Amino acid sequence: MNDVVIRVENLGKRYRIGERAPYRTLRDALTRAVSAPLRKSSVQSRSSGSVDGSEFWALKDVSFEVRQGDVIGILGRNGAGKSTLMKILSRVTRPTVGNAQIRGRLGSLLDVGTGFHPELTGRENTFLNGAILGMSRRDIIRQFDEIVAFAEIEKFIDTPVKFYSSGMYIRLAFSVAAHLEPDILLVDEVLAVGDVAFQKKCLGRMGDAARLGRTVLFVSHNMGAIALLCKSAIVLEQGRIKTMGNSQQAIADYLAGSMDRSSEVYNKGGAHRGNSSLSREVEFLTLELEGFPGRLVPADADLTILMTVRGNQTVSDFSFYLSIRGIDGAPVGSCSGLHVHSIQDGEVARYRLRLPNPRLAPGSYEMDMAVGSGNERTGFRQFDEVVDVLHFEVMAPPGQDGTMSEWKKSWGTIRFPRPVTTRCD
Repeated sequence: MNDVVIRVENLGKRYRIGERAPYRTLRDALTRAVSAPLRKSSVQSRSSGSVDGSEFWALKDVSFEVRQGDVIGILGRNGAGKSTLMKILSRVTRPTVGNAQIRGRLGSLLDVGTGFHPELTGRENTFLNGAILGMSRRDIIRQFDEIVAFAEIEKFIDTPVKFYSSGMYIRLAFSVAAHLEPDILLVDEVLAVGDVAFQKKCLGRMGDAARLGRTVLFVSHNMGAIALLCKSAIVLEQGRIKTMGNSQQAIADYLAGSMDRSSEVYNKGGAHRGNSSLSREVEFLTLELEGFPGRLVPADADLTILMTVRGNQTVSDFSFYLSIRGIDGAPVGSCSGLHVHSIQDGEVARYRLRLPNPRLAPGSYEMDMAVGSGNERTGFRQFDEVVDVLHFEVMAPPGQDGTMSEWKKSWGTIRFPRPVTTRCD
């Protein structure tokens, strides 16, 4: 039995920069329909409006298969072609070359409120979306109460959705798409709109769909969600498949590619500057992660940052502030330096900030650094800040047999020390 439900072969999508799609009236459409038998059959690109001749391939030579019950993560930087791929699979847009075959009923959630009519109520849009998915009215009625309860909008179900917040929109849209039992569910980065509790509900629902033999394609920048939900993943880069296979390896390849674009050494410039309105009474000139060539940090190691700063006026007390985030942007932790420093106008000084073993779990991280006066209790007034710098990778600690131990993303980003257990008699 052939259990392949999605087959993509040599898929490509080309756009012409500056091209505008022609505007046609209903009369134009009817005229073309009537005259169609008199025209030769052909497929060619037609356009009107301005075209400067340059082309952009959003997708190129993309081929893969998805089997029934697979949960596949789709990864890639902004502009890599993820959304274009999902739109082609959803039949929202047509490919320039290649083809995508879908076997089974498809439910897709590509944007906030996809398929909703703003003038219709939540109730009416639920029935409309169900009909679009091919559900009978009886089936929609059977699922209706569960859809509304999952979306948590009982009070507003008879309110036009144009008055919904983005969170209400996405809760109802996801609930409709997930509960009307499509064979294949496509979800494109919409969970970022919901709150944390609702995101967990959505991930649980997608997991339930997979356990029932349904297929899920999930586009997200949340590496934790991809690792938790997906056994396999595809990494797109500049419209082509870079990696396809085990999700852990795909995530590692994606994060490694992201890290390659940032140096472990920061030199003064605008690329990583934070708030442009800061006073710069003391400003950063250079930052460097000391002692770890290639940005590979052993588990349980101290983190040491070498900093060069310049005083643009005399400051009698300032300190440094450090924040660590996962490569997906989620905050891990923050701290400020214990010592207060001073600097003269025009003076350039070098400092070393050491963070004792932060017990970070294996994975990829980045830092934000700030300099200013005050502390967490009195308030911290920033003079200067740099963001998204000093990317580094924490290696897994060795296991009891001396090999590198496995760490699952679902376990968290902090490795607690081993607890001490004693018997109480």
